[in-house]
Amino acid sequence: MRSEHVWFNSETLFDYAAKRQEISDIENDMGRPDFWNNSDAAQQIVSKLKGLKNVVGPMDELTQASGDLNALIEMADDDPAMATEVGDEVARLEAVLAKLELKALLDGPNDSAGALLTINARDGGTDANDWAEMMLRMYTAWANQNDFKVELLDRSDNEEAGINSATLAIRGPMAYGYLKGEEGIHRLVRISPFNSEGKRQTSFAAVDVAPEVDDSFEVDIEEKDVREDRYRASGAGGQHVNKTDSAVRLTHLPTGIVAACQSERSQHQNRATAWKMLRARLARVEEERREAEQADKYAAKARTGFGSQIRNYFLHPDQRIKDVRTGHYVGNFHSVLDGSELQGFLDAFLQYRASGVTAE
Repeated sequence: MRSEHVWFNSETLFDYAAKRQEISDIENDMGRPDFWNNSDAAQQIVSKLKGLKNVVGPMDELTQASGDLNALIEMADDDPAMATEVGDEVARLEAVLAKLELKALLDGPNDSAGALLTINARDGGTDANDWAEMMLRMYTAWANQNDFKVELLDRSDNEEAGINSATLAIRGPMAYGYLKGEEGIHRLVRISPFNSEGKRQTSFAAVDVAPEVDDSFEVDIEEKDVREDRYRASGAGGQHVNKTDSAVRLTHLPTGIVAACQSERSQHQNRATAWKMLRARLARVEEERREAEQADKYAAKARTGFGSQIRNYFLHPDQRIKDVRTGHYVGNFHSVLDGSELQGFLDAFLQYRASGVTAE
């Protein structure tokens, strides 16, 4: 691999000059006195800037390193003992380029946005509730390991164990772009800890992912189409129990989409966050509609039960996790559930989507 080849690929793939100019424009915009007047919009712009720098920074590294590689190759011509060093550097640069090529696949209209990720327990009784909570911990761990900010917006605990549902806001460069492929049914097979006979149990949890759009994103919602319910937010017990109906649940009647928030102290704040979540989910519906026009990606999308899952997780009879769509496989269950090997599934889906194969 010659260094010119590395630079040619990165320049054409990422439109380096345009991204450099966009960074400059954003940084100039951030210098305006009124930039932070709209905090939500400003945060979206800052997140976009970080995403651009996450691409341009490695490109600058490739440019510098490819020049150094040319000199190293010339030295190796005179000293064959340096061939191993050249090979190591080539492998390192190719790894950097491979990561950049994955980032180039994050080109959707909302891919740079934060993600609102909701987990719902489905079939499987208490095991499904426990499974949903395990997934909540998995995504939280992955986000923390990758320097994303995580906020728990809503959580409904099951009386026996686990959760009925929960919603996370995961914020950082390309959070939505990476996570939107997680939408669908996740199936767990294990020996049930809730079954005294130690029988194998299959349980399901559903993941929904929406972009965290700002107020500049146009979503047509009429207030008459939204039902608002207020309820008491769950607490830790004792003095921490919320004694007022501060939690807010919004239901968009035409679509049945629900958004709820109980993380803020006041009903007003929870209502504002719930409206933001509802706008995000309706924006995702619009994005799905556009995607479906290009390919029937969601035409027969199953929502629950056997045969509908996007990924299978096994703890019995052996440990393995396999994505139904991409074929990506990991033989260590806990390395995925602790977040450390989840990224491989996210990257595999980006490549799968780019291949043009119709998703199930």
